[in-house]
Amino acid sequence: MIDLRSDTLTQPTPGMREAMAQAVVGDEQRGEDPTVLELQERAAALLGQERAFFLPTATMANQIALRAETEPGDEAIGHAQAHIFRMEGGGHAAHSGLSTRLIDGERGVFNADALREAVNPDVPHRSLAQIVCVENTHNGGGGKVWPLETLDDVTTTTRELGLRAHLDGARLLNAAAALDVNPARISGAFDTVTLCLSKGLGCPLGAVLACSEALAPKVWRLKFLFGGAMRQAGMVAAAGVYALDHHVERLADDHAHARTLAAGFAAAGLPVDAEAVESNFLQIDCNTLNISREDVIAMLEAEGVRVSIAAPPGVLRAVTHHDISAENVGAAIEAAGRAFAPATG
Repeated sequence: MIDLRSDTLTQPTPGMREAMAQAVVGDEQRGEDPTVLELQERAAALLGQERAFFLPTATMANQIALRAETEPGDEAIGHAQAHIFRMEGGGHAAHSGLSTRLIDGERGVFNADALREAVNPDVPHRSLAQIVCVENTHNGGGGKVWPLETLDDVTTTTRELGLRAHLDGARLLNAAAALDVNPARISGAFDTVTLCLSKGLGCPLGAVLACSEALAPKVWRLKFLFGGAMRQAGMVAAAGVYALDHHVERLADDHAHARTLAAGFAAAGLPVDAEAVESNFLQIDCNTLNISREDVIAMLEAEGVRVSIAAPPGVLRAVTHHDISAENVGAAIEAAGRAFAPATG
């Protein structure tokens, strides 16, 4: 089975498993795990921030960031399809007491004008905006990469409005690879940055939350409050260190595979816009077919290929990652041809 449902399906490589087995560990809650400390220092430098904290999940990292930078009753602004609002169990409301102002924009990207329009006037009966959330690459937008000029305009406007800025950079390194820039070029202007380790980087679990030195004490305390403080966590932090050494540059291979897959699926008759592929995602717009997306899932799976439902109605996604080889891509294209040439012809 060629499983293209998500890059969260990646398995630790033999080298990563060996690094985990050999990791030097200590009590992470006391700040004494040397491997955790190494990962945190390297992540902070990579993201253009002063400090970073190792956490079990990117969802926890996002939610700690919101809690650290807001007060109950504040408003968080972000795209209507943002993962932090749609797919994290309402954590922004449950943990931080936040209301939201959701902005539209093409494939998860909004501009500075839309941000300005979303900010409420400072009157007693309206919630006050406190934080702007950006997701890059954008999951619901099919792996959309924010253009640097648009991103710079949004972060500059955020500062002008006196707001905080959080980057849900779960797949930030994919964005950096797509733009061929240092990750800090994208993340350095934000107050807080999340980076997931268990997606394209292939770790079994984990994320980092990076921030300023001034915000670090509050994040450290919230890490305990949220249950994210660990003990001999170096055994899993070692996977992150290994990934930074071995799995970053190869993200470009995943992007190339996604482009090949998109072109092949389109040639097989599936409604895929190959030109829209910017990272390791492609989308199948089943709205143009005379069959449901559930039928499309079943037809592909019958031929040995798994895809999953995406955020937009009627749309599916396929995601490449380090466990999907060029040979897998070729086999998936052939499978799509077998499954859909009769149905779409």
